[in-house]
Amino acid sequence: MNDQLCIGIDVSKDQFDVASEPSSFTASFDNTAEGIRELVRQLRWIKPQLIVLEATGCYHKALVNALDAAGLPVRVMNPRVVRRFAQADGILAKTDGIDAAALAKYAARMSPSVRELPDATGQQLQMLVGRRRDLADMITAEKNRREGATGWLLRKLNKHIRHLKGEVDAIEAKILSVLQSDARRWHDYLLLLTVPGVGAITAFTLVALLPELGRLNRQEIASLVGVAPYNCDSGRHQGTRRCWGGRAEVRSVLYMATVTARTHNPAIKVFYERLHDEYNKPGKVALIACERKLLTVLNAMLRDRTTWQPELAQAA
Repeated sequence: MNDQLCIGIDVSKDQFDVASEPSSFTASFDNTAEGIRELVRQLRWIKPQLIVLEATGCYHKALVNALDAAGLPVRVMNPRVVRRFAQADGILAKTDGIDAAALAKYAARMSPSVRELPDATGQQLQMLVGRRRDLADMITAEKNRREGATGWLLRKLNKHIRHLKGEVDAIEAKILSVLQSDARRWHDYLLLLTVPGVGAITAFTLVALLPELGRLNRQEIASLVGVAPYNCDSGRHQGTRRCWGGRAEVRSVLYMATVTARTHNPAIKVFYERLHDEYNKPGKVALIACERKLLTVLNAMLRDRTTWQPELAQAA
């Protein structure tokens, strides 16, 4: 392993642009099966300390899987983070080659930790849950288009909505089938379902998109999801703490579960009423606090492998 060499890879639909830090290696490879094999072969030979690339929809996934299978240390980064680093370093121009060099510099200077990649089942679940989200968005769009539609067009829209709902049902059945094929994930799913307010969609989304649930402490899991409040203070100015970042889809389903739990989950209901009624917190602020509390409870349940226990939830 070359402890001094870091690699940045800019990914596009057609090719991979590769740069190193220190600047001793640049190359381009086709984004094809053969191109991936050749890139992996060369990287195995030079043995870099770290390889960094940006998340680019689906175009980076085959390469990441191949690098991981070859035992190479790879980290996929949020493009916004790397772009801000490049701007802070005075790199204002943007081309594929410049982006690859910026990624290599980021890897060398910031040394982001290598994270465990999801296994084949985890990747399949992520794709299925993502496809379900796309279908749900299409149903919402078609329902909106029904406003003002009449006659033949309205019948066509209703027919398409019924078709999309059938596709959603098929996707959900497939998700449950994949979960049942993995004993631990299926057990996690069943544990989550014991919580009042947490339904099937929330449970399988958390299992698929938040595999860290139960493995991190309460502060880390809240930050990862994006429900941890951050200070905004400077000098005498005491700003309002705000939540930002995190995994948007996880946060979205967790929020909807919290809305339901506010009515049907005694622990969350009492917590919301105390914040809203006794401490005069705005409704949205109280709900986000309840969302964070619910996440903390779910994290503890999977950590301890226990079902929902109201008395423990009250103390969380």
